[in-house]
Amino acid sequence: MELTETIMYQASFEKNPEFEGVFWMGVKTTGIFCRPTCTARKPKPENVEFFDTTKDAILKGYRPCKVCKPLENPDETPEEILKLMDDLSADPSLKFKDVDLVERGLQPATVKRWFLKHHGMTFHAFQRMFKINSAFKKLQQGENVLDVALDNGYESLSGFNESFKSIFGTSPKNSKMEKIVDLKRIETPLGTMIACANENGICMLEFSDRKSLSKELEDISKYFKANIVQGENPHFKTLEKELEEYFERKRFDFTVPLAPVGTDFQKNVWENLRTIPYGTTRSYQQQADILGNPKAVRAVANANGLNKISIIIPCHRVIGTNGTLTGYGGGIWRKQKLLELEQAILF
Repeated sequence: MELTETIMYQASFEKNPEFEGVFWMGVKTTGIFCRPTCTARKPKPENVEFFDTTKDAILKGYRPCKVCKPLENPDETPEEILKLMDDLSADPSLKFKDVDLVERGLQPATVKRWFLKHHGMTFHAFQRMFKINSAFKKLQQGENVLDVALDNGYESLSGFNESFKSIFGTSPKNSKMEKIVDLKRIETPLGTMIACANENGICMLEFSDRKSLSKELEDISKYFKANIVQGENPHFKTLEKELEEYFERKRFDFTVPLAPVGTDFQKNVWENLRTIPYGTTRSYQQQADILGNPKAVRAVANANGLNKISIIIPCHRVIGTNGTLTGYGGGIWRKQKLLELEQAILF
């Protein structure tokens, strides 16, 4: 689909979120530029022009709108909260109280609202979950329950037992048979992503605004018979490093281990996706042909849509036979940006 000014104006008029990141609209009468979803009153079509990047709008003399803040990523983790989470990762026994947040220049109510919105829990609940994640792994390695409780900042064994049971449904001494999948937010140039990993590798990497995210987390939990808990994982360090290199155009293949969740057929399709070279695209029909089943185009397309490990398993490299950018769980605009990054398409 050619992105005409008529289509962009209509998308802006309707505040269509699918066009977030695709274009920005400059308003000639006010000298400001907005994102497509801006709630400010829409100007007449003859009073606007469109830009592919915020840089283009600024170079043309436009100022960022104070309503929709087009230079900010609304889902991005604020720097000060990233620092909090980094400190917790380095030492899970830390316990930040409201007074500690104030000393860091943070408002406890603001921090609480951010964690409720992006993690579904308060910051204090997040801290407890992070500690329990760390404790769980130590118990799995055979450490003593009391030592683990004290090492993770608990003042009593009963308090540790209660917190542990509230998450895992069992006491620490009976935790040997339990499993966990770690979860972490990762910031990228195309938005916040949610990563999940177990001891074998990455099992999910999705943009945080994907509509089916909660369903995918449920599937992962059932597949591994595990609790999904906020926490660190050695595979996350590799993932973050390789993602950063990828977006800087310094990496063309990923080496981080994967633990995909799906049927044998789906895993076969996803493995085939990983053979599509960087900087190229393939059609669904070509995919089906390579798999040796030319009539399985629809099944292949469905499997692509169920891929839970974006970018690394590059379903964004599959396009329609006529060259159109077909559906993508992270949004068509992200598919376009990824292919532009890889220089597989030029716009």
